[in-house]
Amino acid sequence: MKSITINGSKRESVGKKATKALRNAEMVPCVLYGEKEPIHFAAKELDFSKLIYTPNAHTVVIKTEEGTFDAVLQDIQFHPVTDKILHIDFYQLNEGKEISINIPVVVEGAAPGVLNSGGTLILNKRKLRVRALPKNLPDVIVANISELKLGNKLYTAQLASDDYSFLHPDNTVVCQVKASRTSVKDEDSTEEAAGEETAEAAE
Repeated sequence: MKSITINGSKRESVGKKATKALRNAEMVPCVLYGEKEPIHFAAKELDFSKLIYTPNAHTVVIKTEEGTFDAVLQDIQFHPVTDKILHIDFYQLNEGKEISINIPVVVEGAAPGVLNSGGTLILNKRKLRVRALPKNLPDVIVANISELKLGNKLYTAQLASDDYSFLHPDNTVVCQVKASRTSVKDEDSTEEAAGEETAEAAE
C-alpha cells in the first residue's frame, strides 16, 4: 500500500487555548496512539489533502522530533459548518500485528448482463473493510464483473484472498447487474407484440 508522509511538530500543550491557536494558524492537532504513550503533534492542514480528500487508501509515515512512525488514520473530526479538519487520531502500525482498514473497490472487466442484455451495473460497496498485516494491505479490492449476467451478483466470498480477510459476511453483495427500466420496457413491448400476433393468428 502506498504511503503519504506527514511532517509534524510536537505539541507542548494540549489545552483548549493551545488547540485553538493551532487551528487559527491552519495547523491540525493530532494524536498518534500505539503500544507506548500517545504522541501529541500538529501538522499543516494542507498536508492532509492527499490523505483525506481522496477515494484511495494510504498508510502514513509520521515524522516528528520523537522519531518516524508508520501509521494509519484511525479517526477524524470535521467542523460541522465549515468542514475544516478539527482533529485527527492515528494508530501506529506493528509489522507483526493485523489492523483493520477500509479499502476502495475497483471494478474490472465488462459485464455480459450490461453489454448484451441492457442491464445496469450497481456498485453496492465502494469500500470494503479488511483485516491484514501491514505488509499485506492492498491498495484496492478488484471486483471482476466479466461473468455477471442479468440478475447476477458478486459477493465478498468470491473476492477472498490469502493476504487479508473481509470484515463482512460472505454473502455481502459488492456489485450486481439489475434490469434497467429501458430493458424492462423493451421486454414488455416484445411480450405485447407477441400477444397481438397470437390474437391476429387466432382471428
